[in-house]
Amino acid sequence: MATIDSIIVFAVSLLIGALGIYVGARVIVDTEDYTYALVTALIGAIVWGVVGFFLGWIPLLGPAIVLIAYLTVINARYPGGWIQAAAITLVAWLSVLIVLYILAFLGVTTFDAAGVPGV
Repeated sequence: MATIDSIIVFAVSLLIGALGIYVGARVIVDTEDYTYALVTALIGAIVWGVVGFFLGWIPLLGPAIVLIAYLTVINARYPGGWIQAAAITLVAWLSVLIVLYILAFLGVTTFDAAGVPGV
């Protein structure tokens, strides 16, 4: 039963993370495709996890490398450059933070999401 619960939590977290990327992409580069944002969130979560596992332990430099790896995913998946990728990530982070705060306040979920780092 714990495996099914973990899968459900991951899926819901991924959907919330994808919502953040969707909002960020819509605001910054005027792209409206939630499925594309969902795939981006999944790839971003995998890259974040793998790079974090191998390099995240390095003091100060590790988290920066992990963030750059995540931004590389956003930059590769959406039009624009590094500035737009950083802006999409910032808007995604803020929108997910707001959604998770509301859901946590209502007692629906905990305060974390897959697909958007640091939330």
